[in-house]
Amino acid sequence: MRTRIALALLLATTLGCRRDMQDQPKFIPLRPTDFFGDGRSARPLVEGTVARGQLRQDKSFYTGKAGDKPVDTFPFALTREMLKRGQERFNIYCSPCHDRIGTGLGMIVRRGFRRPPSYHIDRLRQVPPGYIYDVITNGFGAMPDYAAQVAPRDRWAIVAYVRALQFSQNARVAELPPGVRAQLPKVSTGNR
Repeated sequence: MRTRIALALLLATTLGCRRDMQDQPKFIPLRPTDFFGDGRSARPLVEGTVARGQLRQDKSFYTGKAGDKPVDTFPFALTREMLKRGQERFNIYCSPCHDRIGTGLGMIVRRGFRRPPSYHIDRLRQVPPGYIYDVITNGFGAMPDYAAQVAPRDRWAIVAYVRALQFSQNARVAELPPGVRAQLPKVSTGNR
């Protein structure tokens, strides 16, 4: 009987001896230490480290550039679904400043902020798609970058939609398909 009581007491005292996680020896982030030669407890990443899912081998897809120049083609085939996705993302992220047709008269501008340029000016109609992608990614002038908010594929979808907006406001009748031209109302040029 005494042996059982002694074993129970020994078991109870050993179970009570434990170290909680807060009592473990550890480095607290960004606190100094004398353990490492540089005095920092936070260790720098090993050079060339790539986080899982972040290997970006297709540089033009992720930067919109080939070397230092903006790419002049899209990195994938454009589809109706891609344009719809671009329209959706544009309406969420871009229209507050650029408005829904890209004239630069969005709600933010009406509240007193600086007006962005219209997408329909000659300069912006002539820039390559990679330029617009780069501006979305890195920002330009008063425009902040949207790299954290908009995924790369969605940025390209927005660029495709911007191109569609530009075409919609500046298309020549001769550039339209014959079926669309036939649906246009006839404009009379004569006097009555």
